Amino acid sequence: MDWSVLGSEAARVASAALLCSLMGLERQYHQKAAGVRTHALVGMGACLFTIVGLHPWDAAGGVSPSGDAMRVAAQVVSGIGFLGAGVIFVNRDAVRGLTTAAGIWVAAAIGMACGARMVPLAAVATALYLLVLMVIGPLAHRMPTRDRDLLVRLTYPDRSGTLRRILTAATEMGFQSAVLSTRQRRDSDPPSVEVVVRFTGGLPLRDLVAELSEVPGVASATLFQDSHEDEE
Repeated sequence: MDWSVLGSEAARVASAALLCSLMGLERQYHQKAAGVRTHALVGMGACLFTIVGLHPWDAAGGVSPSGDAMRVAAQVVSGIGFLGAGVIFVNRDAVRGLTTAAGIWVAAAIGMACGARMVPLAAVATALYLLVLMVIGPLAHRMPTRDRDLLVRLTYPDRSGTLRRILTAATEMGFQSAVLSTRQRRDSDPPSVEVVVRFTGGLPLRDLVAELSEVPGVASATLFQDSHEDEE
C-alpha cells in the first residue's frame, strides 16, 4: 500500500459517493426502487474497482509495473448490468424501472471516472444526468403523444366502490380522469359495470393500465382507440 497516495484516492472515492448521491436524490424524490444509498454504493464500488485496477500486484505481493485497468473496467461494466436488471420489472406488457437501471449504469461510469482521476468529467456527467431527468424529461412528458387518442375500458363488480379506488390510484400517478360512459352488464354473474374513462397525464397509458389492473375489484382494464378522434 502506497500511503503517500491514500489522500488523493480517498478524495476520489468521496467524490464518486457525493456525485452519485446527487443522482440518487433525484430517484428517491420520485420514490423509485434505487435511491441515494444504492447510487452512492454503486459509484463508490466502481471507483474502488478502478483504483485497484490502476494498482495491480504480482503473486509475491510486489507492485507490478504494468496495470490491467481495462480488464477491471470491462468487468465492472458487465457486472453492473445484473444490478440494473434487478430494478426492471414487467407488468402486463408495461416495463418499469428502465430509467432507474440506466441511472445505476451511469453511476457506475461516474464512479469509474472518479477512480481514473477524471473527477471534473464525472461532475459534468452528473450535471448532465440531472439536466436530462429534471428538465428535459418533464418537457418530453408535455409533448403530445398517441395516448391522447386512447381510452381505457374498465370492468368491475357493481356496487363495490371500485371506481373510487380506480380514480384515486390514477390521481396518485398524476393523471386527470374523465368518465365518458357507464354501462351495467346484467348478463354477468355477479352483475358488473363497464366504464370508459379518458385519462390525461405524463406517463404512458400502458403503465397506468398495468397499475389499474392490480386495483382490488378490477376485473379487466384495456386500452382502445377513440373512434371519434379518428373521424376528426
